[in-house]
Amino acid sequence: MCAGVYLDTAYRDRVIDELYVHEERFTAPSYGFDAARVLAHALRARRVEITWAAAVAGVWALGLLLLQTFIVFLIVPALLLGGAGRIRRRRDRTGRGSRIVEYVLRGYAVWMLGNVLWGVGAGFADDRVRPMRFGDTGWFFPFLGEVIAEHPFGIFLEWPRMGRFYGEAYSWVAVLVFLLLTTVAGLQRGHFARLLHRSLGREGYAAGAGDLVVTGRRFGRARARIQRIQHGPLVLYDVRNPFCGAGRAHRPWQLSVELRPRGDGEAEELDNAQIVDRIRPRLEALRVPSPHGSPEAEASVLDRLRELVIDECVFLPAEGLPDVDSLDLSEEAFAEHRASAIEEGGERRRHFLRVRIGGWDENLVVTVFIRVHTQGGMLMLEVAPHVLLPVRPDFQRADDTVQRQQRNTAFAKVVWAVVNGAGALGPALLALVRAVRIPWRMATAGHGVALPAGPAVSIRELAAQADASLFQLMDLDRYLKTVQERIVGGVAVALHEAGWHTREFAERAVNVAEGAVFIQSVNNSAFGVGGVSHNSVTGPRDPDTGRGGGVAGRERKGRSGGDERW
Repeated sequence: MCAGVYLDTAYRDRVIDELYVHEERFTAPSYGFDAARVLAHALRARRVEITWAAAVAGVWALGLLLLQTFIVFLIVPALLLGGAGRIRRRRDRTGRGSRIVEYVLRGYAVWMLGNVLWGVGAGFADDRVRPMRFGDTGWFFPFLGEVIAEHPFGIFLEWPRMGRFYGEAYSWVAVLVFLLLTTVAGLQRGHFARLLHRSLGREGYAAGAGDLVVTGRRFGRARARIQRIQHGPLVLYDVRNPFCGAGRAHRPWQLSVELRPRGDGEAEELDNAQIVDRIRPRLEALRVPSPHGSPEAEASVLDRLRELVIDECVFLPAEGLPDVDSLDLSEEAFAEHRASAIEEGGERRRHFLRVRIGGWDENLVVTVFIRVHTQGGMLMLEVAPHVLLPVRPDFQRADDTVQRQQRNTAFAKVVWAVVNGAGALGPALLALVRAVRIPWRMATAGHGVALPAGPAVSIRELAAQADASLFQLMDLDRYLKTVQERIVGGVAVALHEAGWHTREFAERAVNVAEGAVFIQSVNNSAFGVGGVSHNSVTGPRDPDTGRGGGVAGRERKGRSGGDERW
């Protein structure tokens, strides 16, 4: 993600906008990364880009001074090439962008530049040609107006011919400006490669070389705000997107059970905290690998379940707070919120047991939120799995991009600079416009005095790709099935030990596709899943083996009226 802010200007602008410009927003939870480091690199990448954009604009300004009217015949194809490159990058990133428009822009720009080069070559071959004086170009705009008036579309054919004529007159100066543009483009690419190699190489970044020292009071406030909230157990959320930062919801499900005594003794009262305490040890046991014959073989197991992270969190609405820094985020404050939220079952303040698995070097992050609530003789279990898909492939290939740039031949580097130097004007002008827009918004939008708000987007979700590989999807399915089996088992143990008659139901509940839960058998219990209520009638069951008669079920739609799949 730190490399991505150097490679994708749109992503960098979103990072700066969310974490730096909007001071009134709380930061989304950062699962498996440090948002403060990403912001620091985004700000440095923006400064470096502005510097090089100013250098490119300066070369074109020098060309305007030296080439006068002829500069127009270089600026137009440069802008066309920049527009074509922008269309291609957008298509690679989002799949949208017309190939026909890109090819038309690129083809006409190449035709124009080809005529200019033809004229420059002719100027070098003919020693009698001399640069035109400033007064000799007074005919240009009147002639251009006549062509447009007589043949509106004829300008597209006349323009390259005029560029060839000016190329002959300004051949030496044109070559000088072109060499300057090529040199700036090559130096810019080399500088970015060195920055990425020094700060974001695998070894250097792990050793702390990626920790930038960024000055400024605004960045200091942003970093402090991020570090206070991004990894804490108190989650400030926006009602429209409460799980922002955790990724996509992956088949969340809920289950409600009517608590009925077994009849072999008096059932004990059961509160939410006791059920959570039963679930947690069963999940922690997933960290322990199966016996492998020796301690060495057991220690060599690399399953990501060994790094399972289990904690508890409380979701709090961001609306209504007087100030972003006014909320107490200490451990004592969390303990108070937890003690109240775990039993109250409120709408806004909610307690969750949070389980996180970071697979594929934190590229595939699976987070399962578990909420248990008892009310009026009913047990409600809510399980909300969320998945952060791997980071975009172009971000992951940053090391390869840097290595190819640094180890490539001098000829290849020169060819790249020659091909891309002419199209650098458009991106440079856009970078300078963005450089003005962000400070203007910070000065006029009043974000610093706005009322606190929850996170609008997660920079990790913005950097995620659209899909995952088959291996990653298989791991995702295994993680979720394993965790959810332990959740159901923990609830079953808690209910059974308290004397309630839902043990068999909890043991046989398994998660299936489409967010439903398949219940193989339920003994003398009424339950509901995903808005559908069911009543079961079963035959007698052996309390030791857990086997019993067949199941006859009746189901009816709940208030949601939606169809459910089993």
